[in-house]
Amino acid sequence: MRWPLLEQGHLRPQGPPWVNRAEIDYIQAGGALVDLDGKRTAARPAAVDTFACIKELLGNRMLLGLYVFQYCINVLTYFFLTWFPVYLVSERHMTILKAGFVASLPASAVRRWRARRLGLRPSDQGGLAPLRRSQDTIVVGMLLATSMIGCNYAQSDALVVAFMSLAFFGKGVGALGWAVVSDTSPRQAGGLSGALFNTFGNTAGITTPIVIGYILQATGSFAGALTFVGASAALALLSMLLLVGDIHRVELKKSLLPGAGA
Repeated sequence: MRWPLLEQGHLRPQGPPWVNRAEIDYIQAGGALVDLDGKRTAARPAAVDTFACIKELLGNRMLLGLYVFQYCINVLTYFFLTWFPVYLVSERHMTILKAGFVASLPASAVRRWRARRLGLRPSDQGGLAPLRRSQDTIVVGMLLATSMIGCNYAQSDALVVAFMSLAFFGKGVGALGWAVVSDTSPRQAGGLSGALFNTFGNTAGITTPIVIGYILQATGSFAGALTFVGASAALALLSMLLLVGDIHRVELKKSLLPGAGA
């Protein structure tokens, strides 16, 4: 089997013509293997004690804030995946057909926005987007996501769709946690930190449908459920501002195995 993109070098960091030497050096300095098919290979990352490293990662306020952020933003994701169509049918009294069409609108808006963003090529000077810019974008996105609570006070279906689309758009704009966690995790434990990040996020997939179900059972209305989801967006915002704070690369201090260098 032939791989045309691989033969053209587009699946290697140094392959695409828009990646310059400074970017490749930055990627390699972070521990990535950028020359697997060449003579040179990056040095193996330092070994760590797994359980001690997990404890150290969770004990870091900035990384813990990112993990909590991922949980909170995924509450919104799983609300739209599970209970949103039910809300449209049972609370807004839409038909199944209309609910299916309306439920697709928020995601369509985000897809169009991302398509335009992905169409922008990096500048000739290269370099990665500043982390602070990503953090600012996340804050703006979470502010927009809290607009979901406005559905509790909207009378018309059009206004409900507008609030939901704005909330989902904000979630899509603010879903940059991976961009931040990849550039702040310790070089020796990027995979482990990413695993914790995903664990927190996927936990929301377990708890969100259950919590909303209990809220509906107790109140008989989606008002509390929408407040819960909107409050999760607000908590994600506070986590980014208060727990994460100033972002920087974390250096391990306690979990490196003896004799392992940075």
